[in-house]
Amino acid sequence: MIFNMRTSLWRWIGCGTLLSLLQAAPGGAAEPLAPLQTLRGLAAEGDARAQFSLGTALEHGEGVRKSPQEARDWYCRAAAQGQVDAWRSLGWMYANGRGVPRNDDIARYWLEKAAASGDEQAVNVLGMIGGERTYENGCSHIATLPWLAERCADPDCKAIVGVVEKLSREHGLEANLVLSVIRVESGFDVRAQSPKGACGLMQLVPATAVRFAVEDIWDPEQNIRGGMAYLRWLLAFFKGDLVKALAGYNAGEHRVLQYRGVPPFRETRNYVRQIIEDYGRSHHPYDVSWLNSGAASAPELFAGREVRLPESRDREF
Repeated sequence: MIFNMRTSLWRWIGCGTLLSLLQAAPGGAAEPLAPLQTLRGLAAEGDARAQFSLGTALEHGEGVRKSPQEARDWYCRAAAQGQVDAWRSLGWMYANGRGVPRNDDIARYWLEKAAASGDEQAVNVLGMIGGERTYENGCSHIATLPWLAERCADPDCKAIVGVVEKLSREHGLEANLVLSVIRVESGFDVRAQSPKGACGLMQLVPATAVRFAVEDIWDPEQNIRGGMAYLRWLLAFFKGDLVKALAGYNAGEHRVLQYRGVPPFRETRNYVRQIIEDYGRSHHPYDVSWLNSGAASAPELFAGREVRLPESRDREF
């Protein structure tokens, strides 16, 4: 199964336009002038066809330096919009270990989607690989939330998304979850500050910043890194129960333990509900090794962002 950028672009923008924009560089290689720039621009704007074609170019090094991991990321974005070709390409990459670690489970995830849509090539490849059904698809570090296009359209907000995607790979957290937390915590305002002293995008308090080695609480990347470190610690502590982890992020893990679930605080219940609705899931994969970082050295570090008294004892989340 070989894809070619020129073929993809030919179908997409027309042969006349393509021939007028592509030119040969010394040595016979295609030089990425306007076509690639145009493609990148459209892909960044969310055009799924452009995202798939850009992924194809990057996977095979047609007119651009080969970059399988970047290709995978663009395929992931196109796949999230239902591009069957991207489903098949992701399956092929993981089945063959093309620039990504070979993983038959992930390959099967994508190839089954493509095969179910009637893609014959995917059907044929499925018959040649093993693998089992999994929820892991190799794209969890890519932001695909439908509300991002509307609520995060300016360059500064898009830069935040880029940082979250980069750090998601390091921390093993899904980008969509982290962005849902940021949306509720700060509305993507890097200078947000609560009356109780929580600061920045992920509303860290100084104690949590110290706990997770954040030197500058107002630096956006450090703030996100610290918030993600705390969130993944909570996920390991509560064994992937996202409802409890989010409640702990808002009110402190000691409160979750005290009430054996989401504390009866209106703010905390609303906070958890909003993020779960944004993110769409109530469980997240976790690793027990995450508990090795951020262990509290004093009881007060478990106090959350503020000491609260129950506002009501009506129904739990």
